Amino acid sequence: MNISILVFGNDKFLATLPSQIIGAENFSIEATANLQMAQSRIKVDSPDLILVQSSQNDSMQLCSWLKEQTKLSWIYCILLEDSPELIAQRKSQPWEWELEMTSKALRLGADAYIWYGDTQEDSIRQRKTDSVPQHLSASHRLLLSQLTVALRKVQRYQDLMKSNDMLSTIALADSLTELNNRRALEWDLPRQIKKARDENSPLSLIILDVDYFKKVNDNHGHLVGDRLLKFLSSRISHNLRIQDTAFRYGGEEFVIILPDTTPEEADVVAHRIKNIVQDNPFAINSTLNINVTISLGTACLLPSDDEQGLNLLNRADTFLLQAKSKGRNRVVSCSNTMQSNTYVSNSANSCLRNEVNGNSQIQSGSYISHNRTSQPSHLKIAAG
Repeated sequence: MNISILVFGNDKFLATLPSQIIGAENFSIEATANLQMAQSRIKVDSPDLILVQSSQNDSMQLCSWLKEQTKLSWIYCILLEDSPELIAQRKSQPWEWELEMTSKALRLGADAYIWYGDTQEDSIRQRKTDSVPQHLSASHRLLLSQLTVALRKVQRYQDLMKSNDMLSTIALADSLTELNNRRALEWDLPRQIKKARDENSPLSLIILDVDYFKKVNDNHGHLVGDRLLKFLSSRISHNLRIQDTAFRYGGEEFVIILPDTTPEEADVVAHRIKNIVQDNPFAINSTLNINVTISLGTACLLPSDDEQGLNLLNRADTFLLQAKSKGRNRVVSCSNTMQSNTYVSNSANSCLRNEVNGNSQIQSGSYISHNRTSQPSHLKIAAG
């Protein structure tokens, strides 16, 4: 494990550190004596350990600032007391005074406080050779012991982050279909909406539902129904661009977010998915093939929509209900009034409901990409 150490102190202080730290291959060390530079370094690329020279200007401010950064609380901060005046005073003070000094340092934000007044004068010479020092000062021994504590804390933090990443992945994934789940949609949709508005680009959404799915469960059992949903999810995913995202919204209902996609293009995508489902039976096993159809509703992002995407979802869901009420196996889509084939985020464009029955055919040759050649066309994806 490679450990990064930030030393807040001058060059003379850096030279007093033991060779077990300076010369070790598994430590990467960076030093600065400037408070702003230290804070910037910590924010941009947080070190695992910070060594602070107590006599350096702003040393206490750095400890206090670090304590206030709740997201950086895992960084281990060791304050090394090298002030000649305090070290000299320590010799004449009772032990309660030393404890109070330690308590004050810990309250200010340090994780450890070490009196650093008996470092060996030949530490620089020792570090210039390959030999291992035969003797370490008490300060150095205590510093290396605290370093061991810091390493354990860093390791626990890294293990915790790995566990959290794994748990986050599990929490945002649907265990049956391996698609993103509804919680993931609630997190991702606001992000996609903000991105679309920041970039002044279109955003569309599809909600689809398996027609008469209850009959599948009633006639073949829930295990067959689950297998059908897995196959359907795979078929949907393989017919989307890499930037498109499919979610299992609940039961047999799915949502697809289509970034940088106009309403007309979303209508093309919806029809393609509908066709590959209705035209290709699902082979559940060697003896059972099931034919199903789906109903779909599409919606496009409007300037008046809320940031969370509730309006966008509700419109798509309304169109889905219309598709089902009109006989199923069809798409009810939303089309924007476009000016010069360009999306305008602050325009007063309205959503026009355009019902397209299940027999409507969309010809690939008539699809226009609206001069967005940098994005892969939906029609270039194989329908397999």
